[in-house]
Amino acid sequence: MAAPGEEEDVMARYRSPLVSRYASAEMAYNFSERKKFGTWRRLWLYLAQAEKSLGLSITDEQIQEMEANLDNIDFKMAAEEEKKLRHDVMAHVHTFAHCCPKAAAIIHLGATSCYVGDNTDLIVLRDGFNLLLPKLARVISRLADFAEKYADMPALGFTHYQPAQLTTVGKRCCLWIQDLCMDLQNLEQTRDDLRFRGVKGTTGTQASFLQLFEGDHSKVEELDRLVTAKAGFKRAYMVTGQTYSRKVDIGVLAVLASLGASIHKICTDIRLLANLKEIEEPFEKDQIGSSAMPYKRNPMRSERCCSLARHLMTLVMDPLQTAAVQWFERTLDDSANRRVCLAEAFLTADIILSTLQNVSEGLVVYPKVIERRIRQELPFMATENIIMAMVKAGGNRQDCHEKIRVLSQQAAAVVKQEGGDNDFIARVRADPYFSPIHKQLESLLDPSSFTGRAPQQVAKFLKEEVRPVLIPYQSKMGGKIELAL
Repeated sequence: MAAPGEEEDVMARYRSPLVSRYASAEMAYNFSERKKFGTWRRLWLYLAQAEKSLGLSITDEQIQEMEANLDNIDFKMAAEEEKKLRHDVMAHVHTFAHCCPKAAAIIHLGATSCYVGDNTDLIVLRDGFNLLLPKLARVISRLADFAEKYADMPALGFTHYQPAQLTTVGKRCCLWIQDLCMDLQNLEQTRDDLRFRGVKGTTGTQASFLQLFEGDHSKVEELDRLVTAKAGFKRAYMVTGQTYSRKVDIGVLAVLASLGASIHKICTDIRLLANLKEIEEPFEKDQIGSSAMPYKRNPMRSERCCSLARHLMTLVMDPLQTAAVQWFERTLDDSANRRVCLAEAFLTADIILSTLQNVSEGLVVYPKVIERRIRQELPFMATENIIMAMVKAGGNRQDCHEKIRVLSQQAAAVVKQEGGDNDFIARVRADPYFSPIHKQLESLLDPSSFTGRAPQQVAKFLKEEVRPVLIPYQSKMGGKIELAL
C-alpha cells in the first residue's frame, strides 16, 4: 500500500482484467463505486421525499440540501469512516451528513442498511440488463445479415463431427441465432421480473416505519409504493427478510450462464470451421497469430469468448450456494460473495457480446474450400440417388447396390489409405453398367439438391422469428465495433 499522500502506482496492484482489459466503459461504470454510492444517496433522497410527502417533519431546505450533494462524495472521508466504524453504510451516512448538516438528522430515517444496499443492487442489475440487451440484439442482427447472405450456399453438415447430409452456411448460422434469440427473450423476461426491495425495515416487517407513522399502515404501504416508483420499478417484493430473496440472484446469473453456453457453442463452431478453412473470424492486417509460426491465423477472438464464457457459466454456482444458506431473515455470508459474482457475471457477458459482435461483423467465407469438401463427401451421399436413377432406367436395385458398394469401398481406400481425392464418380463413369445414367450424373450431384428446405427455412425464420424481436432495438444497432485488445 502506498503511504498517505503518495501517488499510488496502479501497475503495482492487481487489477481485474475484466475491467482493465476487456469490459466496456458503460458496464464498468455500472458496477463502479461512484454509481453505487451515488445511488445510495439518491435512495436516501427518495426516502426523505416520500416521508415528507406523507407528513413527517422534513423541510424543503433539507431536501434541497440533499439534492445539491448527490454526487459530492468525499471518498477519502468515507474510507476513513469505514475503517473506523467497520460499516460501509454508516460510513456513507456520516459522509453524506457531513456535507448536508441541515439534513443530517433525517438521512436514512427508519431504514436498514439493506434499504440502500439491496435496492441499489436491484437497480444495478436492471441497468446491467439494459446495457446487455442491445448488444445481444446487435449480434443477432449481424448474424441474421450473414445468414441471409449465405442462405443458399451448400455446405457439408456434421453430426458427431463426422460428415453428414448437406446444409447451407446460412442455415447453420440460424442454429446460432435461434439460441441467441432464446437468450434475448430470457434476459428480457428476467429484467422485467425484477422487483424493488422497497422500504421494509430490518427484518422485513416495516416495524420502524410503522412507528414513524404512528401505526398508520396505509402510510407505510404508500411510502413503499412511492419510493419504488421513484426508483423506476413498477413493483416491489411484497415480503422480504432483511434482504430480498437471494433466489433472485440465481435467476439473474442463470440466464447469463445460459447466454455464456450459447456463445461458447457458437465460437467453438467458428473455431472448428477455421480449422477446416471454411470460415474464419476477422484477422487484421498487422495481427500476429503466433510468435513462433508466422503463417498462423489463430481464432483468438473466438477463443477469448470460449475462455470467458466458461467463467460466466460457473458463476451461477455462487448464488445457488448463497441462497441455500441464508438462515431465517438473512446472514452476512452473502455480502462478500455477491460483490464478486454479480459484477463479474455482467462484466463477462458484456465482454463476450462485444467480442462476438466484432467476430460476426467480419466473418470470412471461403466458398472454394467449402465446395471442395462437398466434392469429397457428396459422391457417397449421392449413392441412393444413383440407385433410384438406375432403377428408373430399368436396372435391378440389388445388382446396382452391390456395384456401388464395391466402387465406393475402392474410392474410400484411395481417400483413406492413399490420401487421394474421392474418385467414386469417376469409377461410376468408367463402368459400362451405369451408362444409362451417365448423362444424369451432373444433376444427380448438384449440391443444392441435397440441402432440402434449408434456404426456405432461413428466409422464413429470419422474417417471422428474428427480425420482429429486433424491432425494439433498431435505434441502438449502431455501427461496427472495434476491440481495444
